[in-house]
Amino acid sequence: MDTPMQTEIKIQSEPLNIQNCIDRVMAPDCGGIDIFIGTVRNATKGRPVLKLEFEAYKPMAVSEINKITDRVFERWPVQKVLVHHRTGILQVGEIPVIIAVAAAHRDAAFEACRYIIDTLKQTVPIWKKEFFEDGEVWVAAHP
Repeated sequence: MDTPMQTEIKIQSEPLNIQNCIDRVMAPDCGGIDIFIGTVRNATKGRPVLKLEFEAYKPMAVSEINKITDRVFERWPVQKVLVHHRTGILQVGEIPVIIAVAAAHRDAAFEACRYIIDTLKQTVPIWKKEFFEDGEVWVAAHP
């Protein structure tokens, strides 16, 4: 049984659901699922973070993520790719991004998932503002 190649991309203001994302990429011929879950941490470079705000130019962001997932299907033998990203104000501990990749074997899933998050942070028009006790700052996508 072959699972057809599938991509699911969502950019939304509603909270992301980890289990739903896992369920969306499950398939009987996929022995490896790699999941990246990004969470809002409580500090940046030793400065306490109160909250984050994410903004996206949705049509272009979806288009750029599609380019990334197209390259993933060309480079690795994966069957399913899911990228969900949240926008709006997020508190410490909340989830701004979930990436899930399903493949027959774990190596492809791990490598593709890493490629997606690294490339997304470099090329996709999603911006992050960090809020501190003494101010706020828009930051580059790169850590």
